Amino acid sequence: MNSHHASWIDQAAQLDAEDALASYREYFAFPQRDHRPVAYFCGNSLGLQPARAETIVLEELEDWRRFGVEGHFQSRRPWYSYHRWFAEPLARLVGALPHEVVAMNTLTVNLHLMMTSFYRPTPERHAILCAGGEFPSDRYAIESQIRLHGLDPATSMIELAPREGASTLTTEDILEAIAARGQETALVLFSGVHFYTGQLFDIAAITKAAHDAGAMAGFDLAHAIGNVELSLHDWDADFAVWCSYKYLNGGPGAVAGLYVHERYADRADLPRLAGWWGNDEATRFSMAHSFVPTHGADGWQLSNAQVLPLAVLMSSLEIFDRAGMDRISAKRDQLTGFLERLLQEVIASRDWIRIITPSDAARRGAQLSVHFDRHGREIFEQLIAQGVIVDWRTPSVIRMAPAPLYTSFADVVRLATTLETLLAAHQ
Repeated sequence: MNSHHASWIDQAAQLDAEDALASYREYFAFPQRDHRPVAYFCGNSLGLQPARAETIVLEELEDWRRFGVEGHFQSRRPWYSYHRWFAEPLARLVGALPHEVVAMNTLTVNLHLMMTSFYRPTPERHAILCAGGEFPSDRYAIESQIRLHGLDPATSMIELAPREGASTLTTEDILEAIAARGQETALVLFSGVHFYTGQLFDIAAITKAAHDAGAMAGFDLAHAIGNVELSLHDWDADFAVWCSYKYLNGGPGAVAGLYVHERYADRADLPRLAGWWGNDEATRFSMAHSFVPTHGADGWQLSNAQVLPLAVLMSSLEIFDRAGMDRISAKRDQLTGFLERLLQEVIASRDWIRIITPSDAARRGAQLSVHFDRHGREIFEQLIAQGVIVDWRTPSVIRMAPAPLYTSFADVVRLATTLETLLAAHQ
């Protein structure tokens, strides 16, 4: 064992002993490799399974078996109002009022629903302004919404790129672009945390700049919810969407969610793609032909709650409520900072490897994106084979996400020592 490895191990042991969230690791199931739990750094892609997920799902199956259709009202967690359970815990996670959020659908479906209501282009104000290199699903949604209005993405999609030689945008770059292109912009649409670089965007500043320019402001929080502290209501964002299978540990294909600011809570005049579960509950079963949206974000629902997948998300949100985002955020910064320091020691003079995620803790979440000029894919596959679960993003990045609820400081040392051993063969 190298002497600095021993130092890392000692530091990690001390940090784990002082970790207020150390016991939360027991609330999750770890995949095994060679009869040993893996070191899991892929919560930004798919979170680990909460230990209580199976119990809650089985309870819903038991109630279905016992009650049949009457389970909508007689089950231990009545299915008719199931979605309401999620309003308060989700509101706490995104910094919203309970009636501003709802758990439903999947992320891209919700993004289309939101753009239907909030992207209303005119001949003069027609563009959607976003960060360049966004996740393909967001790009597809933006491009198709632009085309649905008879417009051309080549002229109505404004993508912002970092300055030459930089890996990420600066807040100043974004605000200057909004001011310069504001007169033609109908919607400013950003991620909360960029999937590729791990950069945390300044949602409050972007929202204000968009509104000052006369545009709407919306956000994709897929990599932000459960990762960073959010205050969407106070930041005045018009809408936001998210998935629940990453940091929220809701399972593959988990039910997603959305936020709509309360100023739109009773805006029946807003165009929307309506469904019966978004209709006013008082008249939902009257089978009337006229749609009257219910109050708040619930008014954008299409169908009744997906009970079985939501049961998994419930088991995770219980953990978030006990831990609290303040403690999660404190550990996130400490854990990610520890990983960054060890990676910098491992990378050392290897100028063909660099971290492209901002080093400022205020500008990132629980993710470091490591760029490789060569050997990246090979090293990624070797890490996986060693039971260190990270994530590869084409063309050249290994993403490493130390999720505070279940990643230990010892896991960070395991990643760093394994990577250092592998790099010895790749000079």
